[in-house]
Amino acid sequence: MFTANLSRRGLLQFASTLLPASALGLAPAPPGADIASGSGGTISDAFPAHAPEIVRETVTVAHFDLKRLKDLVEARPSLANAAWDWGFGDWESALGAASHMGNHGIAEYLISRGARPSLFSAAMLGQLEVVKAFVAAQPGIQRIRGPHGISLLAHASMGGSGANAVLEYLHSLGDADATAAAELPEADVKVLVGTYVFGVGASQQVEITADPKMYGTKMYPSPPPLTWTRKGTMGRPLFHLGERVFYPGGAPHVRIRFADDAEGVIMTVTDAETALTARKKT
Repeated sequence: MFTANLSRRGLLQFASTLLPASALGLAPAPPGADIASGSGGTISDAFPAHAPEIVRETVTVAHFDLKRLKDLVEARPSLANAAWDWGFGDWESALGAASHMGNHGIAEYLISRGARPSLFSAAMLGQLEVVKAFVAAQPGIQRIRGPHGISLLAHASMGGSGANAVLEYLHSLGDADATAAAELPEADVKVLVGTYVFGVGASQQVEITADPKMYGTKMYPSPPPLTWTRKGTMGRPLFHLGERVFYPGGAPHVRIRFADDAEGVIMTVTDAETALTARKKT
């Protein structure tokens, strides 16, 4: 969450809306369950891939719950490298989740179980020489963002005192926390907040909400003004590019546009060739 990219209050909101998988019809399986079998012993459509609900739970608990994470990974060691798409191609691994939460214990456990260390985990864990080697090998890599659009500098900031040297080094580069977000006038916030409908089903709705306080300032120095949430999914922070055009966190290639017409406000979502149009309920 989401993510993970959240203050403590936001994380509690994240957990309360996402973790009860039964709310989405995806009850978490017990640690010893056979992922190849569905109800009645039939082979699931996902096999030989891990069941989606197990992958999602693994990445979710990797933010904050070491005990549950161990239950999952000890039963299925390959889950140490689990990754989940929170929306629009915003992929997050279990180690990525621990890294932007500054959770040393979970990150170290995952690496010990075979998770692949990354530039972002190195920054959070205070591995200065590793970070310097990445930058030397690929100049400009400090500008690449992690899950949910969280910057490399923010990962170092979440690492605490042990990552101070990394934080100072990244500050010296001058562009490890650059953002393209533009200010959104308060009048526009009030106009855009609401429910947008694109079909007749209960899930065929998108909620646009405004709660910038749920995003921790270390992760988002300029908190996103709006959150985009399709019913039954995790909310995506929206970053304003200007003229009521946004991109969702972790997916800078996606465009979400709002426009007025004679009947109200229309939202258009464009992701490559995929487009969704929805109208705000009045």
